[in-house]
Amino acid sequence: MSLIFRTRKAVKPADLNCQNTLFGGRLLSWIDEECGIYCACQMQTKSIITKSMSEINFKSPAYLGDVIEIGVETVEVRRPSLTVSCTVRDKVSGREIVKIDRITFVAVNEAGKPVRHALSHLAGGPRKDDQPASLFADLSWMTKLVSRPWKKPEAEVDTGKERV
Repeated sequence: MSLIFRTRKAVKPADLNCQNTLFGGRLLSWIDEECGIYCACQMQTKSIITKSMSEINFKSPAYLGDVIEIGVETVEVRRPSLTVSCTVRDKVSGREIVKIDRITFVAVNEAGKPVRHALSHLAGGPRKDDQPASLFADLSWMTKLVSRPWKKPEAEVDTGKERV
């Protein structure tokens, strides 16, 4: 999947720090919101939490009046989670402002426990959560568990007598 820029924000006076550049915390809030909305739409659930963000690399500042774009790209799909990367750039110049390689969101139930989501079937592997998968969902993992040649146990030796 390729990076798609979906959201634009204008840097306003209330968004500035003491150096008159975009406050990093404000930008991280915008990133978390945009990536969270993207993941919620992809996972088809409203109930998600931000689990982690990798290294945050601020490359250049944004200034008052700049219009910035937030781009999101899917990196990894796991049974209860979706990981994306995010790039923020200046709309006019294309200058990169920040890059985050991995932001992970987890689908949770009412009790806050991880659950499967709409893309879970792409992750594969056995399902052991409280929302069972369809019986006919990807079962390729199961054939690896059960496709071993049958071997008669050593203790059961044929004596020629019929069992009752």
